[in-house]
Amino acid sequence: MSANTVTAQDDLTAAHRHEVLGQYAILDTAREEEFDEIAALAASICDAPVALVSFVDVDRQWFKAEVGFGQRETPIEQSICVHALNEDELLEIPDTRLDPRSSFNTLVTGAPHVRFYAGAVMRSPDGVAIGTLCVLDTKPRKLTDVQRQTLKVLARQVVRELDLRMALRVQDVLRREIDHRVKNQLQSVASFVRLKAGRTANAATRQALSEVSHRVSAAALLHEELYSLDRGDEVGLGRYMDRLARLVAASAPENVTVDLVIEPVAVTATQASAVAAIVNEFVTNAFKHAFPDGRSGTITVRGALSDGLLTIRMADDGVGTDGPLTGNGIGMRIIDAAANQVSGRLEFDTKGPGIALTLTIPMLGGSAAAATKRPIPALC
Repeated sequence: MSANTVTAQDDLTAAHRHEVLGQYAILDTAREEEFDEIAALAASICDAPVALVSFVDVDRQWFKAEVGFGQRETPIEQSICVHALNEDELLEIPDTRLDPRSSFNTLVTGAPHVRFYAGAVMRSPDGVAIGTLCVLDTKPRKLTDVQRQTLKVLARQVVRELDLRMALRVQDVLRREIDHRVKNQLQSVASFVRLKAGRTANAATRQALSEVSHRVSAAALLHEELYSLDRGDEVGLGRYMDRLARLVAASAPENVTVDLVIEPVAVTATQASAVAAIVNEFVTNAFKHAFPDGRSGTITVRGALSDGLLTIRMADDGVGTDGPLTGNGIGMRIIDAAANQVSGRLEFDTKGPGIALTLTIPMLGGSAAAATKRPIPALC
């Protein structure tokens, strides 16, 4: 306490402790139920009017949770916890007036007249003491063996919560870095493929490379969406598909437009990827076959969530077909595989004008809520 001489070693230890607390990113954060419950449980089990989840910084002790104290921090000169940090597990002072580490403390000599202190040390995995889970009382006393053990267990629980949170933050940083790098690599591949497509004289090769470029670009957009929104595996489908539509529309034939409107709905990355693959294949197939000889037209895409089902309807107003769709091209295989990945149902409509495709994806529960999937005709 203030009666003790501060040494260079004390300063070094305090600086190290401050560094570890910074890594935990816990200081000056809002109150949280997880820590409030631990403090309340410590007070109840130890039959103490005051309990604190106390982190000892360089010049103060700061309380992540407190019961019966009414303050979030005190100057380091008022900290009894700083002495507990020198103990292996727990410091118990039965009468604070009789102990030289606490007898001159203003919390003892004045209000709230602390007479009893017990603090279980909280240590980081590398052994740095960062604070205590402590209980205070206004009368001299001792804890029982069960109370001491419980206080130590709860203190370790606080540290486990801190370690878990830090691990999740590190994991998130790594995930974001991986997403960022994957997105950049995909964009590089798409650019390279577009460059090759522009340099080839063979029309069929040029068309095939263009389709590959669109597929890779769609994957790059998905990674960018995940990276920029910082919402884990959740993607805003409307925003993502709007960006994809602009990308695909850039290669539309003259006089053909893409009209896409999808209501705001949050989906998983897998669902977003599947929808993008199916829409991309339908639209690019319509570009190739629905509007021959410079015919003008529109490809519409509408999406909405209702009764636990996400419905995406794609349609063109092109030349259509006289009968059922046939064939087993790569485009249809991609559509079929993407629908299967999200337990989706596909329904084609060739009655005209043009061709329409409806994709239905169950959003509630794990299995498809829609009807049993029918055999799927093939696009070329």
